[in-house]
Amino acid sequence: MAQDKPRKKVSRRKFLVRAGLGTVGVMAIGTYVFRNPIRREVLEMAETLVPPYSGSGTSANLWFEVLEDNRVRLHSPKVEMGQGAFTGLAQIAADELDVAPGQIEVVAAATDSGVVDAMSTGGSLSIASLWQPLREMAATMREMLKNEAAKQLGADAGSLSTREGIVFSGEGSLTYAEIAAAATEWELPEVPELRAAAQYQYVGKPVQRVDLAPKVFGSPIFGLDAELPGMLHASIIRPEAVGAQLKSLDSKAAADMPGVVKIVELENAVGVVAESYPQALAACRKVKVEWDVPKRWAEEDIRSLLQVGKGDKMVTQKAGKAVSEEDGAVVSLSFTSPIGAHAQLEPNGALAHVEEGKATVVLSTQVVGITRNQVAEALGMKPEQVNVVPTYLGGGFGRRLNTAHAIEAALLSRAVGKPVKYMFTRQEEFQHDTFRPPTHHIVKARLGEDGLLDALEHHYASGDVAIGSLIMPSALHQVLGTDIGAMRGGNIMYDNIPNRRAVQWHTSLPFATSWWRSLGLLANTFAIESMVDEMAMRSGQHPADFRLAHISEEGAGARIKAVIREAVEKAGYSDEVQNGRAMGLAASIDTNSPCAHVVEVSVEAGEIKVHKVTCVLDCGLAVNPDQVRAQCEGSILMGMSAAMHEKMTLHKGELQPTIYGPYQMALMRHAPKEINVYLLQGAEVPLPVGEPPLGPIAAAIGNAVRRLTGQRLTDLPLRMG
Repeated sequence: MAQDKPRKKVSRRKFLVRAGLGTVGVMAIGTYVFRNPIRREVLEMAETLVPPYSGSGTSANLWFEVLEDNRVRLHSPKVEMGQGAFTGLAQIAADELDVAPGQIEVVAAATDSGVVDAMSTGGSLSIASLWQPLREMAATMREMLKNEAAKQLGADAGSLSTREGIVFSGEGSLTYAEIAAAATEWELPEVPELRAAAQYQYVGKPVQRVDLAPKVFGSPIFGLDAELPGMLHASIIRPEAVGAQLKSLDSKAAADMPGVVKIVELENAVGVVAESYPQALAACRKVKVEWDVPKRWAEEDIRSLLQVGKGDKMVTQKAGKAVSEEDGAVVSLSFTSPIGAHAQLEPNGALAHVEEGKATVVLSTQVVGITRNQVAEALGMKPEQVNVVPTYLGGGFGRRLNTAHAIEAALLSRAVGKPVKYMFTRQEEFQHDTFRPPTHHIVKARLGEDGLLDALEHHYASGDVAIGSLIMPSALHQVLGTDIGAMRGGNIMYDNIPNRRAVQWHTSLPFATSWWRSLGLLANTFAIESMVDEMAMRSGQHPADFRLAHISEEGAGARIKAVIREAVEKAGYSDEVQNGRAMGLAASIDTNSPCAHVVEVSVEAGEIKVHKVTCVLDCGLAVNPDQVRAQCEGSILMGMSAAMHEKMTLHKGELQPTIYGPYQMALMRHAPKEINVYLLQGAEVPLPVGEPPLGPIAAAIGNAVRRLTGQRLTDLPLRMG
């Protein structure tokens, strides 16, 4: 168990069998379900599902190492993207291991550790999905140490107690490190009874982040920092135009430049390997590449292609009758959102070393196990011959769910026989992102005689989000009938509306689109909540009362209503315009975590200014309340940036802009002076946090502007006309 000792033998009993089904298993079983009329019910249920951990590592001593200084190293199957997941995991483990969180060192598990997540880090699921298995692993590890201590002390295991990494008995005590150092073989006991909530010492309380020191002092913890002795550097030439294919290549001049080691033709790209990164970049400029560009796409081409009524249709929600086009009482509004870049601070890249019969890849990735399998396949190796070493992520947001660059780095390393480090330039990162797809929405609504909604219908058109990614192959589209990423937030949460439906229109786009933080939630909630607010105004009702009247107490309804009421109360919501400012309300539920925002805005010199945001989130048990509030603040600011500033476009076939600056993002001057976050606990277990607070922000801002100016904004980014 000590770091410098070989692993001890463990019994081969299966561990945590019930957690092994995972999302892939659910999909496989669902193949039959999705082919019959009840698949809509399954899809609606999937929106609130927290899938269990699905991966390898069925023994506690694979997850935990006891180090010589009596600290415990946790090999986490989830990576740290900046939201503080490692700190929450340390708190969860500490309560069952009987150590302080500061005694736990959390590292992202390399694939050769035996702990390999079969899916990804994403979907705001790190804490929620590991809550049960991590507690069971930690409790089992504690009992393994106690049982071994009983042998060493000649005591009855039932008479021993544990505290701060020490096992105590009437005859003496042993530290966990002393126990591990003297052990020769470990026995894996049955999973013991877990701590009750009243016994938690650390869960539910704020503790210092475990990654605070390395980030403050600039330790080399990110993929960009990775180094290996004797490594070379690479740069890659890629097409700038969408859909372009490599036609011809002349690398003679570049090959003779100082420091150039080799020029390698890759799949629709050219790699230049040199002794230094500047040399590789300089050589790229000398390579003559001709591209075949079948079509020069423009923004209007994409908008014409992606519209409600075009593409593959899937009714994702259906109750009552469809809204009749001939019904004169129907209000119809159209909404759009643009192409969005991830624009994370750390560019993508990888450091690879391919040797005879073995490959090592170091990178920032959200898909550790999938990256290993991809690299192994590309190299013609078995997965166990490839060790993927994940680092901290300098921003993920879904961008690092696609890791083709790991394959490229490995191929370049194999070509030169040395370690090769390859990092994207900023232009590559912007032009070859896996973008948030643009969307188009048509929302129709009708008021009944009682002033409440009699019908609400949401049609939404999007490109690929989940489908076609490494996690969900394109073949699953035939099984699911929909893209569940684009669907996120697309269904209507107001279950007291007798006639309601949601319809997805899916279109494949000519450039890569995929996961972006919150997936379809931001755009879908913007469309639905803008229309609901519009109908509340037309009915002359308070926007909170109007919403509450359309939500039942069933399922998550009571929790949704609770966050709306709390947000209105904490914000002191008023429908009146006061001192040139107005308030806006919006709510949503995402991955079973309901959230409501009230914002206060003004319009100054034609620019929307957000002064205050009141956020109420029900994420169940908040493992670390301070970090949950910080995540809410981060989601709100990222949502504001997407809602008010960010936009990619196509010009003469090229995705633009290609650097920060022209790609407008929220700056410090755009941040609200107040963001107040309030947490409700409507469940006994942790629920997702990182993305749900992003959902309502765009709609809340738009609703406030409507009250202030009378103008209903329907396009993102929000601009005053």
